[in-house]
Amino acid sequence: MVIYDFDGILISLHGHDPDWRNNVKKIDKTEEAEVVEWINGDQTFCPFNDLPYYQLASPKLKIDYSNITLEDLPGELNYIPVSQNLPFYINRDHKFDTINYIVEKVGNHYSIHGEITSPFDYFLDFVGLDNAMLALIDNPDLCLMILTHFTKLVKQLALEMCNTGIDAIKISSPFAGSGFISPEDYKTFVFPFESEIARAVRSKNIHVYIHTCGAINDRLELMFETGISGIECLDPPPLGNVELEDAVRRIGQKGFIKGNIDSVNTLLFSSEEEIIADVKKRIEIGKLKKGFILSTACSIAPTVEREKILLLRKVIEQPY
Repeated sequence: MVIYDFDGILISLHGHDPDWRNNVKKIDKTEEAEVVEWINGDQTFCPFNDLPYYQLASPKLKIDYSNITLEDLPGELNYIPVSQNLPFYINRDHKFDTINYIVEKVGNHYSIHGEITSPFDYFLDFVGLDNAMLALIDNPDLCLMILTHFTKLVKQLALEMCNTGIDAIKISSPFAGSGFISPEDYKTFVFPFESEIARAVRSKNIHVYIHTCGAINDRLELMFETGISGIECLDPPPLGNVELEDAVRRIGQKGFIKGNIDSVNTLLFSSEEEIIADVKKRIEIGKLKKGFILSTACSIAPTVEREKILLLRKVIEQPY
């Protein structure tokens, strides 16, 4: 934080087991990655240029989704369905240790954000992505039953998180863009459930915002109707399909907009001069309405040089 002088900290994972190292059998290092082998036989591949990938020792049993009942669903939310097949388990006795530590250390200096995962993601993870896409068509009532159950659990977790001293909660909803579901399905299988969570968090005087990657241009207004405070990450073409000028015009008065520098084609592949020009352009567009937060669109590519990230602060400090 001191290096880049950002304004906030997002704590995307919480509930770390303080004794996690006791579950490590060995760690191997290659030119491409570190490979962690766990005592249960699972492996975590940690590439130096990508997110970790989790490999189960035994394949996940395929679920016959047509026979799922309420009794088959988990009674508590003890994991986070992280990307790349990784289930991050929440230690019940240390659920918010990481958040509490950061709030205590720097909560007076930075905006501290927690993160929860959309019920739609839990649904996809529980049923399986292929099964879930079929179930949305073949058995929508079953999908709604599962989503309702996970919404109850996610909302409970979010309300507990509100008591930690955080300033905002991010709802991670990467599969809710038009690359996966239509606006009509969004209204049925995403909107009501994320809305229930958003309004519960706002009732605690905590801000809440949605992160959906990729193509969301056809649902920007709908996302704000959930009751959220703002939206990230507004991926621009070719990563997504949101043009910042159009987004500011359409939703700039509804809440904050956070984005939308292309972290691949701009930060990774462009020159310093091109990056500065792009950042200046986004600032000029964003400040047409209140509440614009300059940031990259989605995550920063792992191999982006530190010096390029530092350019963001350099541009902001220049007089206009």
